[in-house]
Amino acid sequence: MSESRSYRRELRGPRMTTLLFWEIKNTKKTSSSPRKVQVTHSMPPHKIEIFKSMENWVEENVLIHLKPVEKCWQPHDFLPDPASDGFHERVEELQERAKGTPDDYFVVLVGEMITEEALPTYQTQINILDGIRDETGASPSSWATWTRAWTAEENRHGDLLNKYLYLSGRVDMKQIEKTIQYLIGAGMDVQMENNPYLLFIYTSFQERATFISHGNTARLAKQHGDKSLAQICGIIASDEKRHETAYTKIVEKLFEIDPNGTVLAFADRMRKKITMPGLLMYDGCDDDLFEHFSAVAQRLGVYTAKDYVDNLEFFVKRWNVEKLTGLSSEGRKAQDYVCGLAQRLRKLEERAQEKAKQAPTIPFSWIFDREVKL
Repeated sequence: MSESRSYRRELRGPRMTTLLFWEIKNTKKTSSSPRKVQVTHSMPPHKIEIFKSMENWVEENVLIHLKPVEKCWQPHDFLPDPASDGFHERVEELQERAKGTPDDYFVVLVGEMITEEALPTYQTQINILDGIRDETGASPSSWATWTRAWTAEENRHGDLLNKYLYLSGRVDMKQIEKTIQYLIGAGMDVQMENNPYLLFIYTSFQERATFISHGNTARLAKQHGDKSLAQICGIIASDEKRHETAYTKIVEKLFEIDPNGTVLAFADRMRKKITMPGLLMYDGCDDDLFEHFSAVAQRLGVYTAKDYVDNLEFFVKRWNVEKLTGLSSEGRKAQDYVCGLAQRLRKLEERAQEKAKQAPTIPFSWIFDREVKL
């Protein structure tokens, strides 16, 4: 039996359903969900008990990575105060600093902000997962408490970047607002299958990716002479790092409780790839908007193919995947696949760098159709 099929036999339960291919009559993007095969409920019911049994552990080991609201920073702390006498002068200062920042940087900052603003989709994604969903919308369970509080903390990121970009005067806010609406309407197609194993591996990678990307936008903002913007990006990066720590600990615990099931999920997740949550972004103009935004981020060094592979190596080491023992034959194959994947991906990284050298220059609606090299 192939590794893929054996993985499915272990993780799929009786409620597994597969939707049919839908006929696509209009290729123009809208706010509807992607039309393709969707797999649901791939985790068998007996695995749900693992997550139920982790409730106390989550309370003691995961909720500690949240901050009380009264100790959290708020967007207001980093922006001109509209109630102050010097508001207009401070906005002018902000705009003057923004003039020294190039368009390609703003393309990346806008793309990051739009990704943050699609937060309703991410909370929805977590709340359809078997074993950890918030059954009432205000459940006192540890899993539900984490999800709501994580969402509340993340909500500040999009708020802060959105308000900064609005005040900067450098971007077309209507086009940005349309992109946000399109993205939330389109949803998130990352093949999660209502399966928390796949979700927590994904969020570990994703939080680390956003920590890196926001950290790099902070570094670049400082290089361009905008220390205030650097502080904004840096404070967001620090939140992402804290959230990464929490999700990484959850997967570490899953490896302790269920090493075979977790390594199978890890291999499956990597075959599906860690696609970014903004993959379906669209502005009403550019059908390949996410690809173009990502190309600019790659060129500027904000988030690159190298970062992706580095993150894979980081988690393989962090979760001690090479040292796992007592696995099934399928588990050992999954272990070998995951541990050897980084080396294969390095070759793709080299191709991405070569491709970037031949990239064209295209307009972005977010910056009033000014052109930027990909």
